Amino acid sequence: MSRLRLIPAAAVATLVLAGCKTNSKNGFDSVQTTVRDRTGQELAWPVTQAEADRAGAAVTQLLQTNLTLNSAVQIALLNNRSLRATLEEIGISAADVRQAELPPNPRFFGYLPLDHPPLAPDTEFSLSEDFFNLLLLPLKTKIASGQFEETKLRVSNSVLQLVADVKIAFYTVQARQQLLDRLKTILDLSAAGNELSERQYKAGNINDLQLADQQAVLQSTQLEFDRARAQLRLDRDRLNRVLGLWGSNAEWTISEGLPSLPAGELSVNQLDSLALQDRLDLAAAQRHTAALHRALSLRTKTQYLPTQIDIGVESDRQSDHENLVGPSLEVDVPIFDHGQASVARLQAEVRQAQWREEALIADIHSEVRQALDTLGAARDMVEFYQKIYLPQRARISRETLLQYNAMQAGAFALMSAKKMELDAEREYIESWRDYWIARAELERAAGGKLQP
Repeated sequence: MSRLRLIPAAAVATLVLAGCKTNSKNGFDSVQTTVRDRTGQELAWPVTQAEADRAGAAVTQLLQTNLTLNSAVQIALLNNRSLRATLEEIGISAADVRQAELPPNPRFFGYLPLDHPPLAPDTEFSLSEDFFNLLLLPLKTKIASGQFEETKLRVSNSVLQLVADVKIAFYTVQARQQLLDRLKTILDLSAAGNELSERQYKAGNINDLQLADQQAVLQSTQLEFDRARAQLRLDRDRLNRVLGLWGSNAEWTISEGLPSLPAGELSVNQLDSLALQDRLDLAAAQRHTAALHRALSLRTKTQYLPTQIDIGVESDRQSDHENLVGPSLEVDVPIFDHGQASVARLQAEVRQAQWREEALIADIHSEVRQALDTLGAARDMVEFYQKIYLPQRARISRETLLQYNAMQAGAFALMSAKKMELDAEREYIESWRDYWIARAELERAAGGKLQP
């Protein structure tokens, strides 16, 4: 089989992965096209050290600026080692197709008596070929080609699953960073309130209980901030793992701010139709069932035929120095084993594949509805915070500030109102994050993209 290379990739961020090529016969080009169409990013399969170095240089350049969702997905497609191992399945399956295309080797037989020199009397030579397997070569090649198509679909589905994992990990880190920033503001506010309460306590304006309450608020906020900071480190580790980054490359900074919500969502019927059309795991399952049907058809048609028919030529040198040359035929006679067990096995495998295909279709419908319900609930929550709860908390803070300026409310009331407003913003960020995670899950359930 010819050596696999990568096709020239389109511009990746600010550079081109020059020199990475592939032989279209090896199937990677179709996988790359599928990934590009559904993600907008380039998939690389480095099979030489030079190509791996070019991919590493591309990753290094992508890390020169703040990490965005698109650059994170691109880095994973260039750099994830588990993905590279999965891509090797294409090469393995392509080799299987090549093997199926090759005719069986002829067999040579020779008999040389030890007590006579070569070509002495009573020597035998023969050369034979398995004619039956030669006749089945086109059918076996067709079955192997079908399995190759199934492999490409399975590999493409694995790539899209990785993309979904990257998006979920990215949104989690992005939201956690926003949350940590808000918690830092709350912590600073609590620290200011605690400092004020200590001065008022020394002046005798508040009692021990009031001072203890304010100190408890500061301690609780500090604990929450520390937990969020520790969780952010874990979230970054998870994102680094799917990106395949470690060491100095793992010290990136992330772009600030989750994206705004889209104008609307697709209906469940549209998503169901899209998923059944675009889900690559379903397409792979259908290919697998079709391949088993072809294998069963082939085995059924040849069930009562010999499994091996050797046709060749044989030379026999007799003791009277006469040399006899003629055709030879060797056939196994299917008396006891005429394929009944292999046919029964293939029939069971076909039924098993059909049931699994139907189960997957049912699962797809369920996944789409569940993901859409989760997305809808998250969207409702975000819009509630945006339109009702956050404006209400902001209004309360403004009114409390006015009362404070008019000496009708104390400093504690003002800080309490502001803290509740910041708490609402924190909850809003969490629901905002949940929306985008749910959208990534829905995108995966629909087959990798959310547009027809």
